[in-house]
Amino acid sequence: MSSTSTSAMGAAAPAPATPAVPLRRDIAALPAYVPGARPQGEGIAKLSSNELPYPVQDSVLAALTDAAAGVNRYPEMTGQRLAEALASRHAEHGIDPCQIVLGNGSVALIQHLLDTVCEPGDEVVIPWRSFEAYPICIAVAGARAVRVPVTAEGRHDVPAMLAACGPATRVIMACTPNNPTGPALTAAELEALVDGAPDGVLVLVDEAYLDFVTDPAVGNALDLLADHPGLVVSRTFSKAHALAGMRVGYLMAEPALAAAIRSVTTPFGVSLPAQAAAAAAIAPPALAETAGRARAVAAERDRVLAALRDQGWTVPDAQGNFYWLEAGEEAARLAAHFEAAGILVRPFVGEGVRVSVGTPEDNERVLAATAAWPGKRA
Repeated sequence: MSSTSTSAMGAAAPAPATPAVPLRRDIAALPAYVPGARPQGEGIAKLSSNELPYPVQDSVLAALTDAAAGVNRYPEMTGQRLAEALASRHAEHGIDPCQIVLGNGSVALIQHLLDTVCEPGDEVVIPWRSFEAYPICIAVAGARAVRVPVTAEGRHDVPAMLAACGPATRVIMACTPNNPTGPALTAAELEALVDGAPDGVLVLVDEAYLDFVTDPAVGNALDLLADHPGLVVSRTFSKAHALAGMRVGYLMAEPALAAAIRSVTTPFGVSLPAQAAAAAAIAPPALAETAGRARAVAAERDRVLAALRDQGWTVPDAQGNFYWLEAGEEAARLAAHFEAAGILVRPFVGEGVRVSVGTPEDNERVLAATAAWPGKRA
């Protein structure tokens, strides 16, 4: 399994005592998913989770507050009205509501997808380092993760990912922009990955951070969906839409596959307020505000990256709302250095730290801390 990252505020809670009944061996061996550290006190910059540094929009807050008055009733089981609204949002790609599957965040949907298509012994090819939940979801589905190292620049190695496919491969997963290293697949790379997948192998493209992309060369997986029935695209409301706490994600796939995934999703998996908030978030005025916020975050990201490079850091291209500082064996010490400066980051022990883009004030604190770092700058 993956090396488990620890939070800057301390290790994960100790495992409970041995359960009274036997567990599946692959479940018993799962590493814990460690969330970003939370502040303990005032004046702490929380840059340990990839959250938007802006509050929920007023119109979205009003919608979820109004919906909360009706929580004595169940929400729509599959979120049909929200699916219809999302299909309208993606009308230029010809998306039909029957192609959309809603879930309790995109991570839950990735799990549902793997549960739908994987048998015990199947393999899932993933880039690594990438999103920490991928190996966990794969193991829960009974499959085995085949990790293909990212390049020295933190990019997916598409030829190597395709070469890693074998008779047992069931799924190839891509994260673009890649969490935590930052780079995104170009349109050419994305097309090569999807076109190069062997027959019968599903390709999942996780585009949780696509709203923050500014590089015109970066691809959009929806451009390929109509001509590739083995492609699934995941999106989320947790990042640019400032709804991380509401847990709403969605997959888009060809109708028969979407129906199969929908059949294994948790009934009523997206709460009533969450459905209302997501619907309000894709109303045209809210989308316009979200786009402006995403541009502001991207501008801050690029400003910080330029300053880091001026300080002597080698930083991969960042296209999400975060960036990666490679630190190797110094990763935990670098995270502690940030913590001493009142900044929480996300360490990956033995590899590096991921820093989310915060407010300009938060980002200035980061730059002061990196300038004062006594270790070797990668």
